[in-house]
Amino acid sequence: MEKLLSEHLGIDVLPHYWDRRYTKNLEKLSKPSYEVKLIEDVWLTLRDGVKVCADVYLPAGAGPSPALVSWSSYGKEMQNIKRGAIPPESLLFDHSLEAGDIDYFVSRGYAYIIPDPRGIGKSEGTFYGVYNPQEQEDTYDVIEWAAEQEWCNGNIGMIGYSYFGIIQILTAAQQPPHLKCIMPCSFVDDYYQHGYYGGVGTTYMSIYWELCPANKSMPWSVKMYGEEKVKEMMKQRLLDPDIGVNSYFSKILTTWPPTYHTFYLDFLLHPLDGEYWKQRSANQIYDKVKIPVYLHCSWSPNGRWSAPIFAAMNDRRLNVPKRLGVLEGYNGLELPYRALNEEMLRWYDHWLKNVDTGIMDEPLYKMNILNAGCRYEHEWPLARTRWRKLYLRSFGRLRWDSEPDSNLPPDGFTHLPPSVSTEVNSLKYRTSRFNVPKEFSGPIELHLFASIDADDANFIVNIYDILPDGSRMPLSRYGALKASHPVDEEKSRIGEPVHDHTVSLPVARCEIKEYVIEINPTAMVVPAGHMLELEITSQNPNECHKQSWTGKVGNMGVIPSNTTTGYKIYRDKNHPSYILMPEIPYTPAELWVQPVEDVLIDFQE
Repeated sequence: MEKLLSEHLGIDVLPHYWDRRYTKNLEKLSKPSYEVKLIEDVWLTLRDGVKVCADVYLPAGAGPSPALVSWSSYGKEMQNIKRGAIPPESLLFDHSLEAGDIDYFVSRGYAYIIPDPRGIGKSEGTFYGVYNPQEQEDTYDVIEWAAEQEWCNGNIGMIGYSYFGIIQILTAAQQPPHLKCIMPCSFVDDYYQHGYYGGVGTTYMSIYWELCPANKSMPWSVKMYGEEKVKEMMKQRLLDPDIGVNSYFSKILTTWPPTYHTFYLDFLLHPLDGEYWKQRSANQIYDKVKIPVYLHCSWSPNGRWSAPIFAAMNDRRLNVPKRLGVLEGYNGLELPYRALNEEMLRWYDHWLKNVDTGIMDEPLYKMNILNAGCRYEHEWPLARTRWRKLYLRSFGRLRWDSEPDSNLPPDGFTHLPPSVSTEVNSLKYRTSRFNVPKEFSGPIELHLFASIDADDANFIVNIYDILPDGSRMPLSRYGALKASHPVDEEKSRIGEPVHDHTVSLPVARCEIKEYVIEINPTAMVVPAGHMLELEITSQNPNECHKQSWTGKVGNMGVIPSNTTTGYKIYRDKNHPSYILMPEIPYTPAELWVQPVEDVLIDFQE
C-alpha cells in the first residue's frame, strides 16, 4: 500500500529537524493503531505503606506494552482535559498541563501512567513540596509497580515538560531497574539557581501554591530541622526588610501549623544555597544516572532554562548515551505539551521498542538557530566562537571598540522600593544598526563596573534585538546577580561565571567593583538593520501587576529590595564594562540539517 511517510506516521508535516542523513527506519516508527483505554483511580502501595492513586491509559488490545510514567504534583485529573492546545495569552492557560500528549503515545502502543503523588489529589500521605527526596523514592516505586503489571512489558521511560522533566534525572539517579530512558523537556540542573537565579529570589516560585492540589501538606523544613527550629527560622526571616515589608510573605511566615503555602515557606527559609537545594539538584547526582538521556529546552526569553541542559551535557559525570536538542524558538508555549511529539517518539521507539531510528547517529547537539534554521554542533561553547567584547559607552551606546578616555562620570539610576513607588528605573545601551547579519550562539556574560550606596542590591540584565520598526525581541533574558554573592574565579569558565551562593558578604558602599553576571545562552542571527540593546535594572515586574488588584505576588518577578539604592555604572578606560558576546563567524554547510522529504513509500500494513 502506497502512503506518504507523514500519513503513515499519523502527522501532517514531517519535522523540520529530522535529517535525511541520520533518520532511518521511519516506516517502523510506531503509528496510531490503537484506541485509548482509560482505567481511572488505580491504587498502589508505596514502600512505606502509603497508598497513592493513578490513572492508567492503555492501548486497547495491544497486550503488554512499554510504559511512560508522567510525574508531577500538579494532579492527574486535568492532564487529559479535552479542549485543544491553549496559549499563554488565553484566560484558560494552565501551566500544570505538562504531562504530554497522552493520546498521541497511547494510540502508538505505549501505556501511560499519571499518578497523584502522596498528599496530592486523592492520594494518601503528606506532600512535602516539589522534588523532595521522598518524592524521588516514590517515583521509583511507581515505576517498579508499573513494570509488574500485566499490561506492561517491563520497558519504562519517563515523559513530560517542566516539573515532569525536572523530576526525571532525580528519579533516574534512584536507579529503578525497569527505567530504560528519559527525555526531560525544560530541565533544571541547580535548583537553587532556579529559585534564586544569581542569588536573587523570584516570586515565580509562588505559583506552585495554586498548581499543586495538596490535600495534606507540610514544609520539608519541618522534616529536616524539627518544629522549634523552623519557628525560629520563620521569625528571623521576617527581620529581613525585603521580606518583612511584604504582606504576602508575612502571611506565610506567621501561620502555624505551617500548612499555608508550604513549598514557598521552604523557599523563603533558604535564601542561600545549601543542603535543602542540593537535595533537589540534578548536578549533585549525575554519576548515579545509568540510562540514556535526551535533554531538551527552548530558547526561553524568561528564566534560567537553556543554561542547565548545556551544563548537564558538558558534565563528565553524566557518562551515559545522551543528546541535546533546542528545537523550539520564541513561538510560544501551548499546553497540553505537544511541540516535540515526533522527536520524543523517535527517542522512545529507539530505547523502548528496539527500533533503530538513527537518533543516536546524530551529532550530540541539535539546535534551532533563531532566524536561520536548524543545525548540529559537536561541542558547547562552539570551538569556532569568536569572543567579542561589546563595550558600554557614554550616551547609552554599545560599541565594539573600548572607551579611550579615563575618569569619565558614571551613568546611574535609583532603585525605588515598591513600598513607596511604582517606578522601575533602568539604564539602556544600544548598538548602531548592523550593516550585515551577525550570529551570536553560546553563553553570554556581562562584566559590569558598578558601585551601590547600600550593603546589597539586585542586578537584573536583559539583552534585546531591536527591530527596524523599534519593537524589541528578547535575545537573551534574563541575567541576575545578588551583589553580595562573590564570584568563584577558579570554577568560572569563559561565558559561564560561577558565584558562591552559600554566603552573603555585605558590599562596601560606593566602592567600585567588577560584577560578572551570567546571561542566559542563546543562538540567534541578528539581521542587518537590527540593533542590540542592553538593559540594566534592579527589578522586573510583569506588566500584569498593573492591571489587577489581587494576586500581585506572582507578577513581582524578582523579590524587590525595600531599600532606596543608588546605582552607578562605570564605563571608561579604567573601568571597561562590556558584554562578552559569542560571535560565530562561519558555519560549515554540513552542519545544517537536511530535512527528510515526505515521499510515497509502499508500506506493508
